[in-house]
Amino acid sequence: MQKTSGSPGMTEAERLNQHCTCITLDRRAATQSLIDQLGDDADEAFIRSTWHQLFSNVAVFVPSQVLEQMRATVQAIENAAALPDYQRQVLSWAPQSAQLNPGPVGVFMGYDFHLGEDGPRLIEINTNAGGAFLNAILVRAQLQCCGDAKSAAGSADFEAKVIAQFESEWRAQRGNGRLERIAIVDDQPMGQYLYPEFKLAQQLLRRHGIDALILSPGDLRYESGMLYSGGKRVDMVYNRLVDFGLEAPGNSALHSAWLDGGAVITPNPHAHALFADKRNLAVLSDPATLMAWGLSAQNAELLRSCIPRTLQVSADNADTLWQQRRQWFFKPVAGHGSKGVYRGSKLTKKTFSQILESDYIAQAHVPPSERLVLVDGQRKNLKVDVRLYTYRGTLLMAAARLYRGQTTNFRTPGGGFAPVLLMKD
Repeated sequence: MQKTSGSPGMTEAERLNQHCTCITLDRRAATQSLIDQLGDDADEAFIRSTWHQLFSNVAVFVPSQVLEQMRATVQAIENAAALPDYQRQVLSWAPQSAQLNPGPVGVFMGYDFHLGEDGPRLIEINTNAGGAFLNAILVRAQLQCCGDAKSAAGSADFEAKVIAQFESEWRAQRGNGRLERIAIVDDQPMGQYLYPEFKLAQQLLRRHGIDALILSPGDLRYESGMLYSGGKRVDMVYNRLVDFGLEAPGNSALHSAWLDGGAVITPNPHAHALFADKRNLAVLSDPATLMAWGLSAQNAELLRSCIPRTLQVSADNADTLWQQRRQWFFKPVAGHGSKGVYRGSKLTKKTFSQILESDYIAQAHVPPSERLVLVDGQRKNLKVDVRLYTYRGTLLMAAARLYRGQTTNFRTPGGGFAPVLLMKD
């Protein structure tokens, strides 16, 4: 990676992240794009007083070589997930609903990285990663900044890639026929923070001849082998629920449709079990086991270097983890949205006892990098995560999230989604 003169050990991207205060977001262009895409539905999105906090004013600079390393990590994980022994291991702790595999692999996979001093480190894998539709607007509303920086690979032809992945999911389960209607499903979708994204997804699908509905699970019924909303048959569900096994009582129609193959559901319990169950990180960060199962030494070494060491918390390692707690982050196996996550350095004995009574992993702590922003004329350093949105291991888009605090959020002044700008190595 290119080093900057006068700054030993610092890349040009790191220098810009620490010193560049350019405002690259054209908020007027982003707003107009939202209006153009949503049409009569735009007012519904703008009613939300917090929607503007979704976007940061700045971009995040990443060396091209680092992006390639992240992409290679994703592909190595895809290769590991295809191994029969890996699948047997991770499905052994998955719910019964995850044992079924009708073919779809899951749209909008999300791989979240911290950019550490020694390179990118994968922190989490998500099967219902949000934000891609919003980031597509964000990347198109950027002003030129700092010379040779360019938009991250994967942001071009976004609409075509979105439609292609939904059609691929359809063919994987149905083989042929026409995909006519998709339901975008989440609990109380109008109350979700990313509800504007649901509207963007709906409009994109409709522009390409696919009817799209935004629904709660309770709006669905399963009848005679078909999934319905009112009198309309639902062919596919774009699943944004965090009930990853579809086991909650309120999701009974979806659960039945999943087990019977009455609708294509993406992402689904099987995809979550293969990739996003946090216990899987303990396997993926164990190169010896992966190589014994048939993963190449090159891929196993890449995963060892890019995935922080991860352990399942148990009574057997409890004493050691407590003594070394400052080195670890503790995350619930079934958690989402950073709920129930604890940094070891702030952990109390009482909370640790509660962790031992639940299903948790311990992940080696990797501090995130930082990005300088101006907030009300004051310089602030915010933490940075970089997310790769992928489908079948192929990059759809790269985006960053800026935040303050223990975990990512969209309530930090100056924070929010930010485009990734690539720097030459």
